[in-house]
Amino acid sequence: MEPADPELTAQVAAAAPFTAFLGVEMVAAEPREVRARLAWSEALCTTGGVMHGGALMGLADNVGGFCAFLNLPEGAGGTATIESKTNFFGPVRQGAVHAIARPLHTGRRTIVVDTELYDDAGKLVARVTQTQAVL
Repeated sequence: MEPADPELTAQVAAAAPFTAFLGVEMVAAEPREVRARLAWSEALCTTGGVMHGGALMGLADNVGGFCAFLNLPEGAGGTATIESKTNFFGPVRQGAVHAIARPLHTGRRTIVVDTELYDDAGKLVARVTQTQAVL
């Protein structure tokens, strides 16, 4: 498991405080790929000790949004999600969820990001594709 980057985690938390609330740890960030993780905790679960889909979406949305931000065209001020498609494939009952976000399209008006979420065993637990409007 790659170590978290405390400085990057703090920078992202300052810009997007919800990431700190969730407990997202940033691992690496470049325009072509953003990596982060979220540790399982009882506070993030629904019944049966399964990590809540909202926690998974919170991770995916923040990592995908950061990836879109890193791919903004010159002069743009930010992004806003205009569409999000989510597929959940399996439960997370322990360990951590690892997020990898990659741009599929970087244009002047929209940025499309694919974020995959994996458990500690490397099993795909969710895939989120977001279309972000460039502001």
